[in-house]
Amino acid sequence: MGKKKLVHFQENLLFPHLFQPDYNDLTPAFSLRGKWHEKFFGNNHPLTVELGCGKGEYAVGLAARYPERNFIGIDWKGARLWRGCKTVSEQQMKNVAFVRTQVGLVESIFAPGEVAEIWITFPDPQVGKERLRLTAPLFLDKYRNILAPDGIIHLKTDDAFFYNFTLGVVQQNQHRLLWSTDDLYHSGTTDDVASIRTYYETRWLGMGKKICYVKFQPCNL
Repeated sequence: MGKKKLVHFQENLLFPHLFQPDYNDLTPAFSLRGKWHEKFFGNNHPLTVELGCGKGEYAVGLAARYPERNFIGIDWKGARLWRGCKTVSEQQMKNVAFVRTQVGLVESIFAPGEVAEIWITFPDPQVGKERLRLTAPLFLDKYRNILAPDGIIHLKTDDAFFYNFTLGVVQQNQHRLLWSTDDLYHSGTTDDVASIRTYYETRWLGMGKKICYVKFQPCNL
């Protein structure tokens, strides 16, 4: 492990807005589950969760635009989370937190109805591993359990296969498709989904790759 990464891991231990629960912390549930508004943010603002957040570019970018909302980034890799945590610390942002854990454990982190929106930003397409895709029915069932009745899921991906797979899941399971496009930056939209770009997204656009987007509501909420 590189020296720089070790330094980042040590600094991660000092961030008050980064939580790194182990198995015992999640059994039966995380201490802030159902209490994020009361015990951490100190308000009742809507909560948005970014899954597989990497450096947290969406969580941080949206939090800067919407101080009246709360944001939590979820990722398993601490080296990636360091960058988002560092930015939040430097800018003294009070409406952002991060949790280092696996996406499949979201039901242990959040209570039913606690989350208003979910962003899934450039996930691994998991070629040949359908059950592991973050928009597979198994995962959508977990998201549905933590979302509010009018909760929304956003997916942004550079992978056309993953995009089409997600559209298929939405249709087959009768989720409510709100909007989709296979070429976001030529779709005419100027809202948050287009105005915030991750580091790698900017690189992919520079290479001429198209960015796909899906916005939907899970059924039976």
